[in-house]
Amino acid sequence: MENKNEIDKSNLRQVILDSPKQFAVGLELAKNIKIPGNFKNVVVSGMGGSALPADILRDFLDNSQNSKIEIFQNRTYALPKEAYDNAVNFIVSYSGNTEETLSCLDETLKNNLPTICFANGGKVLEIAKAKNIPHITIPECVQPRYATGYFFGAMLQVLINLGLTNNSYSDILENSKKLEEKAINFEPKGQAIAKKMVNATPIIYTSDKFRSVGMVVKIKINENAKTPAFYNFYPELSHNEMLGFTLPQGNFYILAFLDKNDHPQIIKRIKITADLYMKKGIPTEVIEMESGNYFETIFSALIMGDWISYYLALEYGQDPTPVDMVEELKKLLT
Repeated sequence: MENKNEIDKSNLRQVILDSPKQFAVGLELAKNIKIPGNFKNVVVSGMGGSALPADILRDFLDNSQNSKIEIFQNRTYALPKEAYDNAVNFIVSYSGNTEETLSCLDETLKNNLPTICFANGGKVLEIAKAKNIPHITIPECVQPRYATGYFFGAMLQVLINLGLTNNSYSDILENSKKLEEKAINFEPKGQAIAKKMVNATPIIYTSDKFRSVGMVVKIKINENAKTPAFYNFYPELSHNEMLGFTLPQGNFYILAFLDKNDHPQIIKRIKITADLYMKKGIPTEVIEMESGNYFETIFSALIMGDWISYYLALEYGQDPTPVDMVEELKKLLT
């Protein structure tokens, strides 16, 4: 589809529409990746957009009841203690040059820890090839945050290969095809919500089991629309954050994702909190998430978040793809 928006120079709109196709590619890329070991943990070392797929994968496995392991996220320069406890280490960097992730790769090599690398290129792939470390080459994408399907599919397939999850290749393919059909249908609603958010600070709420959705949507708003955004989750926010809106200091727009299959008390909390906020003059919108299995529910919500962040960027006249401040920081660090 031709890009008809002059602001969106990289045609991110089409990337969003095509994103469900990435799962099949990621699964296929990892079909032969396997290492020996009796693992009980997975430690994923990655930063920024390269780390987001592991957050989603962790929530997916925790809630699909098909997992035999625990996933630990590592967003710093050194490995956590879990990396040394019957763990397989995933080194994840789209660019392959993320300094924190390279530091962790160096630590896995020095300690001879089971390691699998995921990258599009850079030093991570160079080292993996030189050291004969199992690796998956992630396809080219406009930004790491829009390679989620590739990373998620590849990591999940590795876990399937290692016998650490009972999820199946065919189930993921079937569900991803459903997402392809839905992606364009979500666009008008996402655009309409974005218009309501202009000149307000978005705050994304979910229940605990969908906290990765809240975090990812918040980050997409930061990176696409170049504006502050925050997230929190129920029931915890009911015990503290909501009190902050007794005296709100600024303009906010609350967006709450509600799963109608969630705990009944969570659903009540979401609806009651929305009413309380509205009485305080704080615009609050509750989005009912798609029904179905957890994969379909979580990724449908993420695609809705993509549309919201994309159209909010256009409302502000921002090209949603570049991340200039991040690139400037990286140059200053060298």
